[in-house]
Amino acid sequence: MLNPSVRANGIIGTLTVAGREFACVLGKGGVVSANAKREGDGATPAGTWKLRNGFWRADRLGKPAGPLAFTAIAVDMFWDDDPASPHYNTLRRGAPPEHPERLLRADHVYDVVVPLGFNDDPIVPGRGSAIFLHVARPERTPTAGCVALAQDDLLQVLALLPPDPSLTIS
Repeated sequence: MLNPSVRANGIIGTLTVAGREFACVLGKGGVVSANAKREGDGATPAGTWKLRNGFWRADRLGKPAGPLAFTAIAVDMFWDDDPASPHYNTLRRGAPPEHPERLLRADHVYDVVVPLGFNDDPIVPGRGSAIFLHVARPERTPTAGCVALAQDDLLQVLALLPPDPSLTIS
């Protein structure tokens, strides 16, 4: 089974996995090379990124199927997107900083969220953080650099993933 890939056409893309195609939305800054990606630019980084684990709202839906390990989102979880932080581009728990990327949201965007292995080995401050595969807004507006799909499509994609998956964005 092949790993999924996203082919972009501006801020709209097509995610292909196991021979099936799914419409997706990308960053408002389009797709840029990984070396050009910067924190806050709204761009989705091109490249191949590992999918290691995921998070989900257990109070809203069942645990997603597929090979990834999923952790239920707790109220104190956030992604550190402050380039000056020693914990930049990592999941954190506890008292959040002034402007955290909270995983527990009132909307449904992070009901299912999978971090892409972008800028995580090694982490380069300012290169970009919190690049996720997540649920698209109903109006399919562009993301801040993530790849977003309708919730039902995202759940199907996750169930179709091969073992040790990665996602290629081009």
